[in-house]
Amino acid sequence: MAASPRLRATVTSPTPLTYRDAGVDIDAGNEVVERIKPLVKRTFRPEVMGGLGGFGALFDLSGKYREPVLVSGTDGVGTKLKLAQQLGRHDTIGIDLVGMCVNDVLVQGAEPLFFLDYFATGKLDIDTTVAVVGGIAKGCELAGCALIGGETAEMPDMYGPGEYDLAGFTVGAVEKSELRDGARVAAGDVLIGIASSGPHSNGYSLIRRIYDRAGRPGDTDVGGVRLEDALMAPTALYVKPVLELLRGAEGASIHAMAHITGGGLTENIIRVVPEGLGLDIDASSWTMPAVFDWLQREGAVAREEMWRTFNCGIGFVLAVDPASAGAVGAALDALSLAHWTIGSVSPAGGDAPRVRIG
Repeated sequence: MAASPRLRATVTSPTPLTYRDAGVDIDAGNEVVERIKPLVKRTFRPEVMGGLGGFGALFDLSGKYREPVLVSGTDGVGTKLKLAQQLGRHDTIGIDLVGMCVNDVLVQGAEPLFFLDYFATGKLDIDTTVAVVGGIAKGCELAGCALIGGETAEMPDMYGPGEYDLAGFTVGAVEKSELRDGARVAAGDVLIGIASSGPHSNGYSLIRRIYDRAGRPGDTDVGGVRLEDALMAPTALYVKPVLELLRGAEGASIHAMAHITGGGLTENIIRVVPEGLGLDIDASSWTMPAVFDWLQREGAVAREEMWRTFNCGIGFVLAVDPASAGAVGAALDALSLAHWTIGSVSPAGGDAPRVRIG
């Protein structure tokens, strides 16, 4: 039986939809790729096989190592992202991302070989995305590792306007015989602290709370630098100078290394120190940078909370044979790395804390 005219009138065709209608702009994504290609290409090393665009990135290890041990790391930049988005400063946050990953694998003596990033946002803004990835490429150049691949994800309704998220992944390699695992650390070893460039990418939930409560005084002078610039200073990249140090005459005397990230001085150095040993750190041996003084004062942050939240001016630490501490210090001077002898490794026992900061 034929449908009635009334029934036929109620049947309508749905409006055609596209991926763009759903909030995903493939053309914008393609433009981002084209604009970042020259930035990425500058990071390539001879071991990189192929270029951008494949489903997987290729890296040839065959000609460089005899007994390679691969060391991998992944990280983000925490809520420093929120401050970057609030201030509209997107060009250096990628350096932070690289730094948090490559400095970690450096701790075990590994040379970072390549890096991959993950960038996710609700609606792709081409200029912002290119600025962020440009910072990642710059960080890879500074660290000597190849930006071998990555992912840009546009996910409507997952992120608010102007919001994006970042994650990074790196793989490094070290000869098995040169691996630094902390096993050689002994009582009497000297702790040499290398300067940070600021808070790096740690403690920003507290930093943002202090900054907001103080009225966001970005132009305030802290040690000759605008507060906003001090808070957004990118993470120091220690890879090239420290690898040069490890390969030099003083390298064998460096028993362990630590990257001072979340947990600050209290909780990071001890990670590479064997059981039965502790740390004596002399807080008077270096001057805490002005940005940390400002944070402590404005936030009324207790001394102990500062040590376990921020790097307080020390971004990387070497545990060194005491007989070679002077030579290591001279080598750091030659590499233009500001540094201080900040303490020593000592026996630990009983109920005393393993980390003592005096």
